[in-house]
Amino acid sequence: MPGSASPLLLYLVKQVELAIRARLDDLFRPVGLTALQYTALTVLERHDNMSSAQLARNSFVTAQSMADMIATLEVRGLIERHRDSADRRRLVVSLTADGRALLDRYRDAVQALEQGMIAGLSDAEVVGFRAALNICHGNLSGGYRPGPR
Repeated sequence: MPGSASPLLLYLVKQVELAIRARLDDLFRPVGLTALQYTALTVLERHDNMSSAQLARNSFVTAQSMADMIATLEVRGLIERHRDSADRRRLVVSLTADGRALLDRYRDAVQALEQGMIAGLSDAEVVGFRAALNICHGNLSGGYRPGPR
């Protein structure tokens, strides 16, 4: 019967992503930061001295969007651009002390958001959920391409 099928997992994952983004936007609005800017800062926290292109890929935005974002975050003093010490021709981006301080200030609130998202799941379910998401990401990142049946 049309309309009675469960939604695709692709749809459900997107719904979760949109809900997370909305909550992060609400959380960071008072300091004038967006969820995407926060994501870029957390990527730099884990991987310092990234090129703009690398940061864009890891932050889920286009290169053009990242160029605008870098300019904004640099003006705010949260990141800095400098020459790569290993390759002086390459410009890289890293967090400033102010950027790290902002992430530290919001770490507990972001953790509470994640805890709210997984409320009602057992520890084993959370471990399984994380493993399943990592497998799904690997499948899609590893070149899996669906074909017609």
